[in-house]
Amino acid sequence: MTNLKIYCVSNLANKNLEKLDLTLVGVGKNNFPKNYLTCNIGNNIQHKEKYYSELTFHYWFWKNELEKFDNDTWIGFCQKRRFFIKNDFYNINNINDLKHNILRSIPDEWSSFDAFVCEPIKVSPAKMIKLIKRGWKNLVKNPTILFDKNKHNIKLQFDMFHGYGNLDKAIDLMKSPEKEKFREYVNFNVQFNPNIMVISKRLILDKWFTALFDWLFNCEKIFGFSDLKGYDTGRLYAYLSERYLSFWFNEHYNIKECPWIFFDTK
Repeated sequence: MTNLKIYCVSNLANKNLEKLDLTLVGVGKNNFPKNYLTCNIGNNIQHKEKYYSELTFHYWFWKNELEKFDNDTWIGFCQKRRFFIKNDFYNINNINDLKHNILRSIPDEWSSFDAFVCEPIKVSPAKMIKLIKRGWKNLVKNPTILFDKNKHNIKLQFDMFHGYGNLDKAIDLMKSPEKEKFREYVNFNVQFNPNIMVISKRLILDKWFTALFDWLFNCEKIFGFSDLKGYDTGRLYAYLSERYLSFWFNEHYNIKECPWIFFDTK
């Protein structure tokens, strides 16, 4: 087994979360007890938490903590309702089940991998009612989407739920050849690795955070903050990051997709 340190990000202090023996992180405006790390000191983007969500901590960690790690330690990120688990064969019905089944170490037989991400979720096929209600602009442009489930891709799903054309506008800000590769990825894939959850080591994480935040800060120039509201666009920078993480790690490194669970700890 190899060393693994998992950070769990939450916007609320949570007694059940505290039973899981994870390194807890508090983001946002709420007060947190001393057993939570917070992101309002040092180099931080705490004022953007409303739009960046858990990325508020990721940025703080990158700028203030990452360099303190050697490159033999695995470092991972999860969130208050989503966790990496050992395998997907366990029945997890309560907080104790969850505690005993959270992934806490990287087996030696996984040592050939560079990073670990969540098992993918599928965006195809889109529900017909949602496609007509939310994807009508895409249908006007290409009516065959209605009948061809292979076109129910990452880009279509993003257009439907997070603002038509926003993903394309964000990709336009990238440099070639990554721009073309990422655009191809979202246009030809019908699943992605969700949740902005990853486990890797210091050098790779530094490259990831550099690429991610350089891109997101450029995106701020066209999307800003004042028009970002509600479910669709309120956390636009987190939604962009989720798709980018899936592409970036698959493109650059040898990854393993790991089981994960949605479990409400409240």
